[in-house]
Amino acid sequence: MTPHNEANSGDYAEAVLLPGDPLRAKWIAETFLDAPRLVNSVRNCLGFTGSWKGKPVSVQATGMGQPSTAIYVHELVTVYDVKTLVRVGTSGGLTTKVKVRDIVLGAAASTDSAMNISVFAPYTYAPFADFGLLRSAVEKAENRSLKHHVGGLVSGDVFYHDNPAETYRTLAEHNVLAVEMEASTLYTLAARFGARALAICAVSDCLITREEIDPAARQSSLHELAELALDVAVEA
Repeated sequence: MTPHNEANSGDYAEAVLLPGDPLRAKWIAETFLDAPRLVNSVRNCLGFTGSWKGKPVSVQATGMGQPSTAIYVHELVTVYDVKTLVRVGTSGGLTTKVKVRDIVLGAAASTDSAMNISVFAPYTYAPFADFGLLRSAVEKAENRSLKHHVGGLVSGDVFYHDNPAETYRTLAEHNVLAVEMEASTLYTLAARFGARALAICAVSDCLITREEIDPAARQSSLHELAELALDVAVEA
């Protein structure tokens, strides 16, 4: 056990989905997994283990932002021997070609965080997804006829900006498609510890057009997102 996790050795499957929201973790476990059981409830960052299509899989909430995500990813990999981590989240589109309800598969993740500076200086590290997971996600999204995009994410430490379209304009001009708050540290730690990681994000709003999806559409999008992520996690 750890200060943040009460699970015992063997309670987590080798493949874990990582939503930020604890209630989304609960929803995924109860909606999709066979025989889900609660393995962690410390700080209400809920974790569950069950099976999907006969294969063991877990879901662990990470909380919001990179510092919180880093704690859970670090412990899952180094303490619980997790090998595959798939983030399932929502994001804000940074370009008009990315529509609400589309899925963004993060090939790489930029950030404005200072978390990596002391580790990599004088270099600027470029966190990237596991290619096998990314390729599997693309193939599965195509087979399902899901509207999806492959490109960059940016993991921001600041949620509210006075002019978000201008804040992210240069990134958008360099094929960064959407903003979220966790992928960069996920990719960095996966690379450090030899795990596989991929961030799969549904676009819930567009920072350019200000379009947003209503709660019913958001739930439908997350349903498709969760099924895609589960298939990638256990089959890739």
